[in-house]
Amino acid sequence: MNGGHREVERVYLIKHLPPIPHEHEVWKIEQGYLVPSPGSTPGISPEGRIRRTVLPDGQVFLTHTIKRGMGLVREEHERTITEQEFEQLWPLTLGRRIRKRRLRVLEGDLVWEIDQFLDLDLVLAEVELPDPATPVEPPVWLQPLILREVTEDPAFRNYELARARISTEAEENAD
Repeated sequence: MNGGHREVERVYLIKHLPPIPHEHEVWKIEQGYLVPSPGSTPGISPEGRIRRTVLPDGQVFLTHTIKRGMGLVREEHERTITEQEFEQLWPLTLGRRIRKRRLRVLEGDLVWEIDQFLDLDLVLAEVELPDPATPVEPPVWLQPLILREVTEDPAFRNYELARARISTEAEENAD
């Protein structure tokens, strides 16, 4: 899980969690976003995302990820972090967190990830591709639920969703 690479990913907004017709894994994910202090030097101040992923067998993976770019192709640098690092950084993400249940389904040569957000009424499907030119045909079991592709829409990036969740909570608490 360590190192940098080019991430090529298509993302789709879907109506609701689809019925998955065959074997799949369910991951539990909580992630928070770090924001560099104003005037800080890039790479010195904490930035990016920290994530705790719990696999079906109970294994826990803790990662720190920095992504650059928007849309279909982005640069991604990810490293494994210790529990101590995670616990030290987690408070810095307050106000920028999300929790989701991820269903991972192998369909042909591609893995489709269906993210059910636990704090938002939202379900997204995404697929990572080997190349931007790779043709994508969503699986038959997913096609009727796709509302639209949101790959190029920054409002559907997890960082924006984490910020929107807090804005919604603040509005609800003000009533």
